[in-house]
Amino acid sequence: MKKIILPLFAISLLWACTSENKDKKVAHVITAENDTLTYRYDSIKVVSNNVVKPEVNRQADTANAVVRYPVFENDSLNNYIKSQVFHYFGEDEVPTAFDDIASSFIRGYNDFYLENPGTVQSWYLLIDIKVIRQLHNYVALKYVHSDYAGGAHGNTAISYINFNPKTNKAITLDSLIFSDKKAELLKIGERIFRKNEKISATEPLENKYFFTNGKFSLPRSFYVSDKGLVFLYNPYEIKAYAEGVTELVIPFSELSGIAKPQTILTPTELNASI
Repeated sequence: MKKIILPLFAISLLWACTSENKDKKVAHVITAENDTLTYRYDSIKVVSNNVVKPEVNRQADTANAVVRYPVFENDSLNNYIKSQVFHYFGEDEVPTAFDDIASSFIRGYNDFYLENPGTVQSWYLLIDIKVIRQLHNYVALKYVHSDYAGGAHGNTAISYINFNPKTNKAITLDSLIFSDKKAELLKIGERIFRKNEKISATEPLENKYFFTNGKFSLPRSFYVSDKGLVFLYNPYEIKAYAEGVTELVIPFSELSGIAKPQTILTPTELNASI
């Protein structure tokens, strides 16, 4: 997916926008029933004051940028969440705060508005991060990045953030799966994928999907649910945009001998987390 990379400016230099962040600081507090890791949700909203002329039967609109995210009582986890979001914007001009992202996006729209008087485009940016699973040694967050900055339609990308709050380290697929079992995991994934898609074991994938050289591959985006190892293909990754996302779940029962012991993929560790 094409990433939107806009120059970053300090909020004090950003004109023609308003921030609704002040009233967002007090958010609800959630504590996991089986742990003491507490968090609240915070948000930032920046809106352009350049109003787009409404089309027929439509209200006037303008550009807005919204960032919603959890704040934990764990600075290591908070910093890791930020690093994952900031990394999305590339390496040339990495933002240093969520405010920078929202403000930069609106500044980009304001520049576009001035260069294109009478435009009917109203851009938007939504970064939404939510906790979807929490165990004593595992926090999984769903990171949705949705934006529109011109073109036929907006774009949405979903990824997952996996973290161990006990060790304060990121959880990667390599930390869960034996390196010499990756090929076996791939075979299991393809078998389940073909079953889900209702295609035979021999039907060429290049006829219907965008896999490189027609060879099945697992996406980078994953998390561990109560069902097993969950992978997610974003729009355009293996199918047309209109097809949306494709989820692939590999049950725990399929991971015996593949998953490393004493991880969140092994039954004993899962039972200890409940």
